[in-house]
Amino acid sequence: MTKFPKAFPPSAKKIQHTLKEHNDVRIDNYFWMKDREHPEVVNYLNAENDYCESQMAHTKDFQKDLYEEMKARIKEDDSSVPYKYNGYWYITKFEKGKDYPIYTRKKDSLDNTEELVFDCNKMAKGESYFKLAGISISPDNKLVSYGIDLTGRRNYTIHVKNLKTHKVAADKIESTTGSSSWANDNKTLFYTKKDEVTLRAYQIFKHRLGETKDELVFEEGDDTFGAAVYKSKSRKYIIIACYSTLTNEYHILNADHPDGEFEVFQPRVRGLEYSISHYDNHFYILTNKDRATNFKLMKVTEGDREIENWEDVIAHRNDVLFEGIDIFKDYLVISERSNGLNQIRIKRWDNTEDFYLPFNTETYTCYTSVNVDFDTEILRYGYNSLTTPASVIDFNMRTQSKTVLKEQDVLDKNFNKENYTSERIWAEAEDGTKIPMSVVYKKGIKKDGTNPVLQYAYGSYGSTVDPYFSTIRLSLLDRGFIYVIAHIRGGEYLGRQWYEDGKLLNKKNTFSDFIACSIHLIKERYTSSKHLYAMGGSAGGLLMGAIINEAPELYNGVVASVPFVDVITTMLDDSIPLTTGEYDEWGNPNDILYYNYMKSYSPYDNVEAKDYPNMLVTTGLHDSQVQYWEPAKWVAKLRDLKTDSNKLYLKTNMDAGHGGASGRFESLKEDAEEFAFLLDLEGISS
Repeated sequence: MTKFPKAFPPSAKKIQHTLKEHNDVRIDNYFWMKDREHPEVVNYLNAENDYCESQMAHTKDFQKDLYEEMKARIKEDDSSVPYKYNGYWYITKFEKGKDYPIYTRKKDSLDNTEELVFDCNKMAKGESYFKLAGISISPDNKLVSYGIDLTGRRNYTIHVKNLKTHKVAADKIESTTGSSSWANDNKTLFYTKKDEVTLRAYQIFKHRLGETKDELVFEEGDDTFGAAVYKSKSRKYIIIACYSTLTNEYHILNADHPDGEFEVFQPRVRGLEYSISHYDNHFYILTNKDRATNFKLMKVTEGDREIENWEDVIAHRNDVLFEGIDIFKDYLVISERSNGLNQIRIKRWDNTEDFYLPFNTETYTCYTSVNVDFDTEILRYGYNSLTTPASVIDFNMRTQSKTVLKEQDVLDKNFNKENYTSERIWAEAEDGTKIPMSVVYKKGIKKDGTNPVLQYAYGSYGSTVDPYFSTIRLSLLDRGFIYVIAHIRGGEYLGRQWYEDGKLLNKKNTFSDFIACSIHLIKERYTSSKHLYAMGGSAGGLLMGAIINEAPELYNGVVASVPFVDVITTMLDDSIPLTTGEYDEWGNPNDILYYNYMKSYSPYDNVEAKDYPNMLVTTGLHDSQVQYWEPAKWVAKLRDLKTDSNKLYLKTNMDAGHGGASGRFESLKEDAEEFAFLLDLEGISS
């Protein structure tokens, strides 16, 4: 077995592996790294970890200081704002010195005795990774179902616990998404099972407490679709959702009759996207029907659901993205996005009122929060901005008065939100499109080209990174960094078309937009290429790989977390989790058109003999979204071909998956390491 000295970068062995598709031959010298169990693979990953450790040893004390600094800003003994559901107030809290949440509840009144639901600190004891998800309380409030993941592969085992005796039932359901929904009989659970190999969620089962044989009630046969099951907010229906990037289908069952047959709501039609909410005797449907690119709201009566009976409630608008609804007895609350900015619209069912909540900045995030109660005039929503800590607000929709229930505590005597400023600026892309950026920095900074800038983006799946407050980020801002979120195409910041223009055969817009933002920041003297840094994770890691192949000279350093960089090989392998469901996002490389397009930007396939920026690449051995071998192979190839003497580190968490370490503060150690890497490149060591 190869031994690697810590002081020198590991040189991975090459074993030529030929990949042939469409008469095109690719040679992958590091294909052998795919075997997670092979001692040579583990040895190589450990050697990279040792090398990273030795090269960053001089920052160890600084990393500890950064970790303590970040941790000190977070209130350790903290609790959530309680919310009421089915007669109980539910609270999540953290205790000083403990890593995991404690879930409790109080019956009827917040003055009543607290009942323990879960103490995750006790449950996580002795585990290197622990995640609890999918908490679901039975209608009679006596039982709770929940999922536990002990590897980080997002593969959960469902358990059921009696909330009075705290005894966990023998029922144990493996290979699930973790979530489950109770029928109204308090003894029947519906849950989603995952494929053991691909981890695709595709089967819905019915489980009766105490029984060992579960009944399959639905199976998704199209491997480009996933499936899920949940209960309507009205508590009347169990709903199966089938979903792909471009198409939806729902099946419904009255929750009072768990042994009945699920009925299809509207059969799938490729390109028809819709979601359903039940209220009174109607279903409300958020959909792109009739070419409603930014979506519109329709409704249909329960017993007459044919698509020709759907009628418009709120029409489609070209300039406003319809993102979601919250239904109350007297009010409909609409979440929208206009010119990139979140908006919350409140409308009475009787049409006597229709108004928007006011917000007075361009760099904020607002969203409706936990609103499980139908019969209330209180809307709970969240608000924060690049300079303002997160707050939870109750808004009385009748009196139009608001109560701030909680603003995030920043435990730093030097913190004052007035010391920071934010702005929204626009770059021009290659094709003339204006690309927005949200920017935050400490007041007093001069735009003279000498400031370090960290530019962050994601840019895929229509996922929008809104401007949000971060206590962790203060460690950079207070040391002179400017932080930039680039709202590039591939997200939905400027509406659904913004997403369409950054996927499939338009994917390269995502990368050129990011580069255009970088050029703008340099041109406007926010920074220079000596002080510009880029960061992205997962599909944002693909973005990092593409920009350093395209324009490496713009960046002094790059942090790529769990990066999706071996695009063609992964998208040709339908045994890998998520691959088939991704065809509508990236394209199917079994089609030569998509194969050639992917090959032209796939970071791993386009590594060349040239200078690259300083780089820190991170991954998790058990990652189910982006397999560890993608970043491992990429780093090995970069090491072999790059012509510079810049830093290149690969850090593999040998215990975690896609989301990194579990535990409230463990992930801060990863943040501290990434920040120390960037700050060290700027010569900042305290």
